[in-house]
Amino acid sequence: MLENKLGIDNEIELAKEEERITKIKALQLFETKQLESFEIGTFKALAQIHEFLFEDVYEFAGKIRKENIAKGNFRFASSMYLKEALNQINKMPQSNFDEIIEKYIEMNVAHPFREGNGRSTRIWLDAILKKEINKVIDWSKINKEDYLLAMERSPIKDVEIKLLLKQALTDKINDREVYMKGIDASYHYEGYSIYSIDDLKNDSKPVE
Repeated sequence: MLENKLGIDNEIELAKEEERITKIKALQLFETKQLESFEIGTFKALAQIHEFLFEDVYEFAGKIRKENIAKGNFRFASSMYLKEALNQINKMPQSNFDEIIEKYIEMNVAHPFREGNGRSTRIWLDAILKKEINKVIDWSKINKEDYLLAMERSPIKDVEIKLLLKQALTDKINDREVYMKGIDASYHYEGYSIYSIDDLKNDSKPVE
């Protein structure tokens, strides 16, 4: 049970409110075009995305984790070496599709935040693809199980995830519908599927 700004002490209720609040923020991030002002491809940009999404829910929004974390049998980068790992990722090239996905895989292995890594990093990835190759991923076309298995294997063999993501590329880089469906798919990968972002799109006022 994560400490949160909402004063919620029930895990299910926290997950529900986290999804609602951060999906609204994800839509605001797109509509305000704030993302375009970030230094695309850097950890700083990823931290800004994470902070924007989660600042109303967690104190650690945008901050590098101090804990060691794992998912299933996979342990993410040790907190002791995390800053150095992020420095190395910043230096990785991002001039073509393969380089961008390799950078994305390394950032996933780093998993720099206590919570919300996948959702933030997929937005970060699309921003890089948009800037460098004028494409984004239509996440709604990628099956959850296929994606999670490919990502699990990606640090050892990246062919599968590259093929999966390449098949879902689209040139609709500013399409609101593609973005909204993508956010829903991204959250679904992590087990958040109570709200559709379409249901929240009229809630345009800032979250308090």
